[in-house]
Amino acid sequence: MRTLIESALAAKAASAQVAQLATEKKNEALRAIARSLVERTGEIVEANGRDMAAARERGMESSLLDRLMLDAGRVEGMAEGLRQVAELPDPVGEVMEQWTRPNGLLIKKVRVPMGVIGMIYEARPNVTVDAASLAFKAGSAVLLRSSSSAYESSAALVRIMRETLSDCGVNPDAVCLVEDRSHGAVDEMLKMRSYIDLIVPRGGAGLIRNAVMNATVPVLETGTGNCHIYVDASADYEMAERIVINAKTQRTGVCNAAETLLVQSDWAEAHLRELLKALTDREVELHGDGAAAGYAEGMIPATEADWADEYLRLAMAVKVVSGVEEAVEHINRYGTKHTECILTADGKSAEYFLKNVDAAVVDWNASTRFTDGFEFGFGAELGISTQKLHARGPMGLKEITSYKYLVIGSGQARP
Repeated sequence: MRTLIESALAAKAASAQVAQLATEKKNEALRAIARSLVERTGEIVEANGRDMAAARERGMESSLLDRLMLDAGRVEGMAEGLRQVAELPDPVGEVMEQWTRPNGLLIKKVRVPMGVIGMIYEARPNVTVDAASLAFKAGSAVLLRSSSSAYESSAALVRIMRETLSDCGVNPDAVCLVEDRSHGAVDEMLKMRSYIDLIVPRGGAGLIRNAVMNATVPVLETGTGNCHIYVDASADYEMAERIVINAKTQRTGVCNAAETLLVQSDWAEAHLRELLKALTDREVELHGDGAAAGYAEGMIPATEADWADEYLRLAMAVKVVSGVEEAVEHINRYGTKHTECILTADGKSAEYFLKNVDAAVVDWNASTRFTDGFEFGFGAELGISTQKLHARGPMGLKEITSYKYLVIGSGQARP
């Protein structure tokens, strides 16, 4: 078993080699990994079964079990993500800007690999492949620290990726797994400035907070998702029901699931009772304010904590508001700057909402569930950034590169 420092050293050495790989070589390796994952689906599912059994014994919640579970369909989904990443333009070497100064100097701003990207993530084995594929295509090595609950799944995926890279003539240390499962390994990673160029934490609020507060390595913060849907006065009922049900129930344990429903008072009078019944028919537990409680029996009175909660289960907070201004005020107070949605036929209401809501992604008449690198056409994502510096929203290839300036002269010296 490699120690953390040994894995970090290996990734650091490999990063210099990955940065030099030709685009077609990277694409060839990504397609080969996709084939290997599909061919070895049984091996992956068997390893995942061990994680699932252990998680059930510990009493893991059903929504988290859903995140952890891999089957043939999800393995194929990871493989398709790899194929899509292979088809994307290579960001490395892209000339972002260039200009010539009056003294004749030609200055180019050129995209370059990040180096070594450290991923710290919870029970999401698909992140193992998503992160590795994006880092590799963007010319970087990746150091993966999976949670103990997904370790067997992640180890199987990394083993297959490393073997395939080696078969393709690529240094397998482009993808390294942290084999130390102790919590101390996470704290050590956060301070490995000599080996890791960027840390991306992906998981619950506690994991992200720990990384942001304790890292000396630069952190690209991904965020929890207290996502809201605001139903405006002019919203079409059928569309509203379809989107709210999808955003809340299609998958509950993900950060882009809707957690709070805000409804304009006139629309509530006409339609809210029917919409809430559609939710309770699907076993959604409702927590509402006094006005919302009038439209559903047995609604749990909402507390201050409910407005800020990321339930990650079949539960939803409901509030009746006067209009778009109050909705925006509520969202900016309680939201996590992830994804917010307005349902409306009124262009002015939509414009106000899109302009004034402070979030990485703001939707108009579309489910919050589309905030996803795959759905955005990125092939996969490293995570969804809710901060404002460097990258925001789903992070694809360009978001995990850096840049440098090339200054080309003909003998100029500064006077």
